[in-house]
Amino acid sequence: MGEPHPHPDHLWRNPELKRSYEVVIVGAGGHGLATAYYLAKNHGITDVAVLERGWLAGGNMARNTTVIRSNYLWDESAAIYEHSLKLWEGLSKELDYDLLFSQRGVLGLAHSQGEMREARRRVYANRLSGIDAEWLTPEEVKAFCPIVNISPDVRYPIMGGTLQRRGGIAKHDYVAWAFARKADAMGVDLIQNCEVTGFDLVGDRLAGVQTNRGAITAGKVALCAAGNSTVLASMAGLDLPIQSYPLQALVSDLLEPVLNCVVMSSAVHVYVSQAHKGELVMGAGMDPYNSYAQRGSPSVIEYQLSAALELFPIFARAHVLRAWAGVVDVTPDASPILGLTPIQNLFLNCGWGTGGFKATPAAGWVYAHTIAHGRPHALNAPFTLERFTTGALIDEHGAAAVAH
Repeated sequence: MGEPHPHPDHLWRNPELKRSYEVVIVGAGGHGLATAYYLAKNHGITDVAVLERGWLAGGNMARNTTVIRSNYLWDESAAIYEHSLKLWEGLSKELDYDLLFSQRGVLGLAHSQGEMREARRRVYANRLSGIDAEWLTPEEVKAFCPIVNISPDVRYPIMGGTLQRRGGIAKHDYVAWAFARKADAMGVDLIQNCEVTGFDLVGDRLAGVQTNRGAITAGKVALCAAGNSTVLASMAGLDLPIQSYPLQALVSDLLEPVLNCVVMSSAVHVYVSQAHKGELVMGAGMDPYNSYAQRGSPSVIEYQLSAALELFPIFARAHVLRAWAGVVDVTPDASPILGLTPIQNLFLNCGWGTGGFKATPAAGWVYAHTIAHGRPHALNAPFTLERFTTGALIDEHGAAAVAH
């Protein structure tokens, strides 16, 4: 893996907070930092401040499970996630930073006739969209992932699976640091420990933000704070169609390499990969209760692990090192809101649910375009806030296998 990465504090300046910016981005996670980078790189806009109430990339960006794929069913989702995957494939070189991007393949398991039909439908839809996708028999699943249990005598027997070979994982904190370093080098101000406490509205126009470090005049304000979207939007008088849930995950102790791909199961609702250091990274479903807490119900983890042990008996020898929950914003159609708002100069990026990390470069790309031009890019045009009143929903909720 080469030399260790330097500590992130050494990667960017610690600028003084100015009192006026052309663009203020609220949230220094992956999407906020990517947006700042593409504003500077693609549109020449560098009078930008990225405000973070805590430390850079210390929110959901530090709590995700790093899965990257583009094999979604609907055309709108497939287009933006495929654009993202193509950006991922050149991102380490573009940002001059090893993101540990590993295209080891993403395997989605089917455990029933209904899942098999839906999975094959998605494979055919992906191929029509020019996205790589394969259907595997149980024997082919075993050949691709030798440690998986394909015995018919388990609660959820494996009846086949989908495979996207170009999918994989990346190191989430490295992604944030890489975008931050490049944006900083182009003149963007990254301001940590700066919490937004309100917005300055003049009629239906946004004029600036209030923070715990004083007021800032802004030409445009872009919200980009996963898990806190509804709280921020309510400060500006917006009521978003979003609910927030804890999404649980865990890592094991360090192991020798045993898992060569990402494996997901919708019925079992567990997904797992092995990080470069050796720990198993496992995710579960969302807790059934709304919450802003960064913890979740122990029963979710208990169910997740018992199901995972049936799929991977070898995991019985591993130990849980730590568990956590990230707070995810979920829309009724399980698709993001990305674009304009009824308030002039206020832009919105939220509601990604479990799809935020894999969308990082594309979300930043199209959000920067939208902010710079005052209109959506073709890729995010379908993801408007207005779709919840017009009914033009993009319902990925039950269409994309495990939504991670």
